[in-house]
Amino acid sequence: MSEGAPIETALSELARIEAAYEAALSGAHDEQELRRERAKLLGGEGELTKLMRFMPKIPNERKKEFGQKVNGLKRAIEALFEARLEAIEAEARKAELEGPYLDVTMPSRARTPGRIHPIARVEDELIEIFGSLGFELADGPLIDTHANCFDRLGFPPDHPATDMQDTFFITRKELGAEETTLLRTHTSTLQIREMMKRKPPLAVIAPGTVFRRDDDATHSPMFYQLEGFLVDRDVSFAELKGVLTLFARRLFHEEISVRFRPSYFPFVEPGGEVDISCVFCKPWEKDEARTASCRICKGTGWLEVLGCGMIHPVVFENVGYDPREVSGFAFGMGLDRIAMLKYGVPNIRLLYENDHRFLSGF
Repeated sequence: MSEGAPIETALSELARIEAAYEAALSGAHDEQELRRERAKLLGGEGELTKLMRFMPKIPNERKKEFGQKVNGLKRAIEALFEARLEAIEAEARKAELEGPYLDVTMPSRARTPGRIHPIARVEDELIEIFGSLGFELADGPLIDTHANCFDRLGFPPDHPATDMQDTFFITRKELGAEETTLLRTHTSTLQIREMMKRKPPLAVIAPGTVFRRDDDATHSPMFYQLEGFLVDRDVSFAELKGVLTLFARRLFHEEISVRFRPSYFPFVEPGGEVDISCVFCKPWEKDEARTASCRICKGTGWLEVLGCGMIHPVVFENVGYDPREVSGFAFGMGLDRIAMLKYGVPNIRLLYENDHRFLSGF
């Protein structure tokens, strides 16, 4: 009906709806069909709803008449809908009672028990391993400040990680917000938070969700990390090597070798990457042909697992510690990557697709 139609046309349309609604609702055979027919009349884009929107175009002297007719028809439709719904439910109940006999003593269908997700399984195992070494568990917010995520960790202002294309920013100070906030890009924010509220000695691990603008076969925009750090007097790199070697051998295999390579991270000095013996070709078993043909480690016998280093003096200064009095180490690893290595998962997306066939294998 056009908006410029006269009141007579509106009343004619109303009469048409009134003549047709009973057959439409009474002819519905089940609840889904009944509700669909009601929506055609009274839904957001239903016929009667559209007609009610025509009220402003009705002449003032006829608005009362038209409004009474529309509201009366709406009440009639609702009443018939409720009556028909009650009848359908009664018919369904009657069919259920008069149907085939149900033996309630028969065994029920077997239920497949749920399983712990591989990432959660790895997280629990790491918490147990580091807990046995004296590390406490910490947690913190997923949304944190730019200062905690970058500045206090010694990131320079122009570091690529602070760019829009790498980080999910929530608010930005330069756009008028009181503080720049973001979805944390690493669990190292927990290192800052814990050190700002506690004094050494302390040994902490902090697993949790982090976010970056990455999405391919080996990266996800949301993934899991575990941060670990220890601060005390006279902490050395040798202690870091001992902790991480023990972690790798407890998690993967007691014969595994651990290799440290120099690497740069803004918040540690010196910094390094940690490699372990390939858990797929198992070079400790001395099968050189198998290692040479391994596609995972590309014949090298080594796999990269995490980054680490001695906490930078700038970080200590930013949290109120005296770097002349204390020292410490930190390490961080992707729980997704650890799970992929431990369970032989070829694609990171398998960890997030909730495919029962995949998850039931753990």
